[in-house]
Amino acid sequence: MPVHTPVLTEASSARVAAAPVPTGPSCTLQRSGSLWQLGIEAQELTTAIGQLAEKLEADGDTRAQALAELEAALLAEEGNKAALAAKADATCWVIEHLRGQAAYRQQQAKRLTELARSDASRADALEESLVLVLTRLQPSATRFSFPNHELTSRKSQAVEIDDEEALDSEWLAVTTTSKPDKAAIKEALKAGRHIEGAQLLSRRSWRIS
Repeated sequence: MPVHTPVLTEASSARVAAAPVPTGPSCTLQRSGSLWQLGIEAQELTTAIGQLAEKLEADGDTRAQALAELEAALLAEEGNKAALAAKADATCWVIEHLRGQAAYRQQQAKRLTELARSDASRADALEESLVLVLTRLQPSATRFSFPNHELTSRKSQAVEIDDEEALDSEWLAVTTTSKPDKAAIKEALKAGRHIEGAQLLSRRSWRIS
């Protein structure tokens, strides 16, 4: 799924004086500001941010460095609203691309899971039919040899419950599970009650549109 390139219409007047470069991670997402380069730079920004995003799956220092570099790139444009908007917009394009790709892969995974289940079901049916025919021809056989394969068997025992309700209590294993009732806890906390081991957090969710 290709990353779309945003169309920019930034004016060709002189740029606002650049803000002081903050100490810390270096910023590799720079823009020259020349009008004829804006379209090219917009795509270069999405490409560079996409490359940084690839590092976010890594652990430890690599992930931290990628996040720090992206934050530094945005903070470097604190005094230039147009440049900050361009970098933020490019980041949004990459986010939308990654989420779209994730949704597509989830669909593909579901489709492949269904195909795998179908393949396994057909294989089981074929095996059951083959065993049925072979054991009918040779009822006492426990192994069958073919030019390129062998069909072997082993004996095992398993309990099958015909009617669970008919079982005496001594044959029943009692299990109990518990989990926090978050809905009730939330209402109690909102009402001002103190509950040891729980707290009410306020979060703000964001959505790209």
